[in-house]
Amino acid sequence: MKLTFYGGVKEVTGANYLLESGDTRILVDCGLNQGSNFSEKHNWDPFPYNPKDVQAVFITHAHIDHTGRLPKLVKDGFRGKVYSTPPTRDFANVLLLDSEHILMEEAERFKKPPMYGIREIEELMARWEGVPYHQTIIVGPIKVTMYSAGHILGSSIVVVEAEGKKIAFSGDLGNSPAPLIGSVEMLEDMDYCVIESTYGDRIHKQIINGTIEDVIEDTVKNKGVLMIPAFAMERTQKLLFEINELMEHGRVLAVPVFLDSPLAIKVTDVYKKYQDYFDAETTELLKHDAGLFDFPGLKKTLTTDESKSINNVSAPKIIIAGSGMSQGGRILHHEKRYLPDPKSMILFVGYQAQNSLGRKILEGQKVVKIHGEEVPVRCRVVSIGNYSAHADQRQLLAWLSPMRFNLKNVFTIQGESDASAALVKKIENDLAVHAEIPEEGKSYIL
Repeated sequence: MKLTFYGGVKEVTGANYLLESGDTRILVDCGLNQGSNFSEKHNWDPFPYNPKDVQAVFITHAHIDHTGRLPKLVKDGFRGKVYSTPPTRDFANVLLLDSEHILMEEAERFKKPPMYGIREIEELMARWEGVPYHQTIIVGPIKVTMYSAGHILGSSIVVVEAEGKKIAFSGDLGNSPAPLIGSVEMLEDMDYCVIESTYGDRIHKQIINGTIEDVIEDTVKNKGVLMIPAFAMERTQKLLFEINELMEHGRVLAVPVFLDSPLAIKVTDVYKKYQDYFDAETTELLKHDAGLFDFPGLKKTLTTDESKSINNVSAPKIIIAGSGMSQGGRILHHEKRYLPDPKSMILFVGYQAQNSLGRKILEGQKVVKIHGEEVPVRCRVVSIGNYSAHADQRQLLAWLSPMRFNLKNVFTIQGESDASAALVKKIENDLAVHAEIPEEGKSYIL
């Protein structure tokens, strides 16, 4: 087998890996580069391989940094099949339709032609097949099976078998056990592993400076606004689940909660559709409370006018809005209004990429630019680590450990340089397995 890395090397986004056996070519993931103008411009670059020669694509999960260039792959000639779990397929459809208009705006900003349109998304979905966990797909001499990654609903570890060897692509591994979806599946007998390293250089602090109960109580006491820039998928559903529990059991005051993200609302509807992918505990809860994502006081604001009406509701209140790194979306309007308010609070519950607005606020920048205007940051800035959907260094090593007796090599990807390098060192020192950061565009014979 020959493995070539065409993205996700020394950076968190842009996952794209080509695997070849004989004349058969498959891809694992085909994601957008995100986080800075420099990396985002590369999304328009031609693929470094011929999409017409690719027979199949296997998608670990629906996040745009793993799926966002699939419609471009179709536009550029791909005529094969795409495989993932059924929830991943439905989530990807929602996310790709949402990102299409954003990419149109970016194309104008970068003076580029449209990357793709609705027609390419429709053709992609016609080629996309939902396959449950543990069911083997055969493409020429290659066998592929998907296992639960515990990251988001339907997320997968992709295991490829060919030429008498097995290679596992971790995708994004979950911060297990995760609410709603349970734990990552453990594997053995792998010859090679391609593992994410987003948090390869750190251990999650269970609490950095608060819990969701604490921050709600503090915001209510100060009569402020709690802003939560939330990723539309997974983090938002966890938040709704926990806020519902806190309010239902009287542990926090029932204040207005606004889900101000059309995308998150649509994604939450997909969660409701695939309840058979929930863990046993959540399934049991559903027998007694069918409205885990709907509770008194929750207002879903789909339209722009509904979003603007949030301003008319007196504090205290909670606003959950996209985007998760404050790079766009409705959260910017709320941040512009409430970041200068010392009574208010901004809560980060997910990874903030380098150079993102969220990262700047989290690192203590006192003035930030929003829509071209300078906005002072006077509100309290809080981060809760246990909301991360990614495994930390300890969890990554624990997942690799059962494979260590057979592993010939581990490639660390989907992390910034320092995180990937730190994980390489820990794998070699703690597990006595060779590991390396692969080179972008380099092929490795397995």
